[in-house]
Amino acid sequence: MIPILTRVLIGALIVTVSFTVSLWTMDYFWPREAREPDRLPALAEVPPLPPVTRSSVIIAPVAVALPAIRDMLERAAPRDLAGKPDNPLSKALSKAEIGFTVARSPLAVNGDANGLHLATSLNGALRVTGQVGSQAAGLGGKITSLLSDNLGRKVEGFTGKALDQRADFRGNVAVTARPSIATNWRLEPNLTGQVSMGDNAVSISGIKLNVSKEVKPLLDKAVNEQIAALQTRLRADPFLENVARKEWAKMCRSIPLGGSTTGLPNLWLELRPTRAFAAQPRVDAEALTLTLGVQADSRIIANENKPSCPFPAKLEIVPPLTQGRVSIGVPIDVPFTEVNWILEAQLKGRSFPEDGSGPVGVTVQRAKVAASGDRLLISLLVKAHEKKSWFGFGTEATVHVWGKPALDREQQILRMGDIALAVESEAAFGLLGAASRAAMPYLQAALQKNAVIDLKPFAANARTSIEKAIADFRQQSDDVRVEAAVTGLRLTDIAFDSKTLRVIAEADGNVRAAVSRLPQ
Repeated sequence: MIPILTRVLIGALIVTVSFTVSLWTMDYFWPREAREPDRLPALAEVPPLPPVTRSSVIIAPVAVALPAIRDMLERAAPRDLAGKPDNPLSKALSKAEIGFTVARSPLAVNGDANGLHLATSLNGALRVTGQVGSQAAGLGGKITSLLSDNLGRKVEGFTGKALDQRADFRGNVAVTARPSIATNWRLEPNLTGQVSMGDNAVSISGIKLNVSKEVKPLLDKAVNEQIAALQTRLRADPFLENVARKEWAKMCRSIPLGGSTTGLPNLWLELRPTRAFAAQPRVDAEALTLTLGVQADSRIIANENKPSCPFPAKLEIVPPLTQGRVSIGVPIDVPFTEVNWILEAQLKGRSFPEDGSGPVGVTVQRAKVAASGDRLLISLLVKAHEKKSWFGFGTEATVHVWGKPALDREQQILRMGDIALAVESEAAFGLLGAASRAAMPYLQAALQKNAVIDLKPFAANARTSIEKAIADFRQQSDDVRVEAAVTGLRLTDIAFDSKTLRVIAEADGNVRAAVSRLPQ
């Protein structure tokens, strides 16, 4: 009995060794690729990706503090005023001088939804010096004939006598500004002013003179002249255009995307501003806020370039804008060689089913992606081994799986949906037959879950580059403070051709400026 069993075992060993040697010999002299080359599924033509241009927008509220406006007006407005009124007693007082001086208090500025309100108080004096001329006698006679003998004789009695009389007066000036922006980049202040004075009288040569009536016309004229001069100055002042031109030129540039840090080619993000717009100013209790916006075309280019960005002659006026924002569109081009590396890093060495169940185990050794129409073809070099028999037969095969790429915006990854085994892969496991095909559902389910492309490194690299560009707009000085920051980066869309996967990203942020002092 033992000899028989021994002969059986020896025979089985000989058969096993012979079979193993035969398989090794076939693999050595006729590799699997030479014996039965994998049939790559036919790939549908994919048109080249067109040059892409995205729209980017920067909206910046510029808050000019009311104290800054007050200080600017304080420097521009005269503190003192003097003049000679055209009074009705000029003939009678031909040898006397009648004049007034007035000084204003510091300006007070406040604001509300109706505009800017400026106020100042006036303190002045009307003074009459010299002597009463001979014409007073004739005037006295006329008064005698018209009114009374006593008043006429009183006026005549002052003829030739010296005069030095003074009357103080007070008043207020209120100016309202309802500023607006014109399409020629100029500020229209829309100023209106009003002078108010209390009643005050002085007796000159026996005649009572109403000071406010004598002085107010001249004050009205002086205030109106100052308002007109200020309006003319502000209308002609190009300060708004100058600031816009400076920022326009700063935005017109190419920004390096730092491809070397991700293994991508060194690319540049070109920004080309094309449109400028603004909302009408808003006034509140703290500041006058001008909201300016710029729209720019952005695109990826291979080399640094200085784009042509003509400054717009006209400023577009738009409805009110409530807050500042930054939105910059960035196309991220990823070569499929890089996609292959990412996918293989996630799948290489993984075995399916992952729990080890099933008659056959499949281990991924290599992964590759190719574009075809609106789908991607995932080609996997796998090693399958049969687990139920003593011999553990196995083979390598390339399995082709179709999938439709879909962007997961929240996770910033590219998922493969509609996973389906390519027809050309049906014979890939021919050596293991039905047992091998039984493992395919596990592989497809695993690919549905694990065949993802992580886009976070590319998104992070793009965000870093945009943050560096936005940092150029920041400014800290005693007069102006500009804050700008990127708050997030969203992936919005994908496209691909036979060589490149393109991901469209949009960087979001905020920007605002505060002016604490206006130029003189």
